[in-house]
Amino acid sequence: MEKFDVTVIGSGPGGYVAAIRCAQLGMKTALIERYSTLGGTCLNVGCIPSKALLDSSEHFHNASHNFKEHGIDIPAPKVNIKQMIDRKRTVVKQTCDGINFLMKKNKITVINGHGTFVNKNTLEINADGKKSQIESAKFIIATGSKPSAFPGMEVDKKRVITSTEALELTEVPKHLIIIGGGVIGLDLGSVYGRLGAKVSGVEFMDGLIATLDTGRGKELQRVLKKELGFEYYFKHKVLSAKTKGKEAIVVAENAEGKKVELVGDYVLVSVGRKPYTDNLGLDKAGVKVDNRGRIETDHHLRTNVENIYAIGDVVKGAMLAHKAEEEGVFVAELMAGQKPHMNYNLIPGVVYTWPEVASVGLTEEQLKEKGVKYKTGSFSFKASGRARASMDTDGFVKILADEATDEVLGVHMIGPRAADMIAEAVVAMEYRASAEDIARMCHAHPTFTEAIKEAALDATGKRALHM
Repeated sequence: MEKFDVTVIGSGPGGYVAAIRCAQLGMKTALIERYSTLGGTCLNVGCIPSKALLDSSEHFHNASHNFKEHGIDIPAPKVNIKQMIDRKRTVVKQTCDGINFLMKKNKITVINGHGTFVNKNTLEINADGKKSQIESAKFIIATGSKPSAFPGMEVDKKRVITSTEALELTEVPKHLIIIGGGVIGLDLGSVYGRLGAKVSGVEFMDGLIATLDTGRGKELQRVLKKELGFEYYFKHKVLSAKTKGKEAIVVAENAEGKKVELVGDYVLVSVGRKPYTDNLGLDKAGVKVDNRGRIETDHHLRTNVENIYAIGDVVKGAMLAHKAEEEGVFVAELMAGQKPHMNYNLIPGVVYTWPEVASVGLTEEQLKEKGVKYKTGSFSFKASGRARASMDTDGFVKILADEATDEVLGVHMIGPRAADMIAEAVVAMEYRASAEDIARMCHAHPTFTEAIKEAALDATGKRALHM
């Protein structure tokens, strides 16, 4: 029986990054993956393929609606959905092949098959019925999550689908109904809305992405309705979602108890994700889970079994690939006797619609709840020369700073390239910068990031220069 210093179960962003860092630190490392390709949900059926389709659909949308304004006259473009999906598959393959290269480079033993604990130091690997066992001094569980569905939602993966099937459609839906107003539904709704689908959203809450800071959800709703014709049914409880022939039917109930029926050709169930810990044998290893199926850990991500750790979507916290990566590095360095640091308050969140949405730190609602006195500064992209040049003037940047110390407590933005710009805010907050610090930084002109400087100026005495 082969023995390892550490074995990582699951090869998503958290798992493969943890394996690489363990190997870099001199540990004999194994990586267990039940599927034939590495990369987990993110690389295979999540972050990477959805962004590939988002980019393709954005090109189509611009060609259809914005080229003429730029002085580019072309015949009306047509959607070649097969080529879009093929390109997406190529991007996924290249990315997954890159992970294979990194495993070989770092001399990590990759074992394909489903891992199940025999005890706290032994794992059984089932590869298509062929079983083997390995021993390991330590384990890191990084098995990720899978799409959730509520009772009444009959996901047949044909007409009532999850995000996985939405990435492989062979036609553009005529009418796509999305259950849930979260990130995944908005991403995929944007893809098909840009390609010509009618998109209807059904959401139990009273707005998009309940965790967004004040104003950004409403701004995103406004832009998606204006640009893509999205229609929303807020405060609606879904009673059923089912397939009938070539139709997909959703029945929902509004706040007054009145039933509403929506008929489309596809329904995307996007109501969150749940930890994937099926048949891991956690009970045999003695690992505890909570009432939501998440693995319980301490502040060092160690389970109640001292040699077993858990990271990513199977533990508490935001289900984000970059959060899982940071946790993977954290655990690896902790195992090596180092003193790593993780600040969960500074993990950015992003929505990849257009305009993009990004945030880091506390929201106004959270600051009010904590009783923290704060000041705000904001700047609209309508006043940005760079945004006008690219015809991307929707959205704004908002900075929240401590009223007494001026320390930046939160940065929230909706606008062009917000997903990239949020990194400036993360760096500033990691070093506990004040709004004045950001306001004093020289930002290149013309750039989208000037909006961050202007928002900081606005937060420090309402000194914005271009508004």
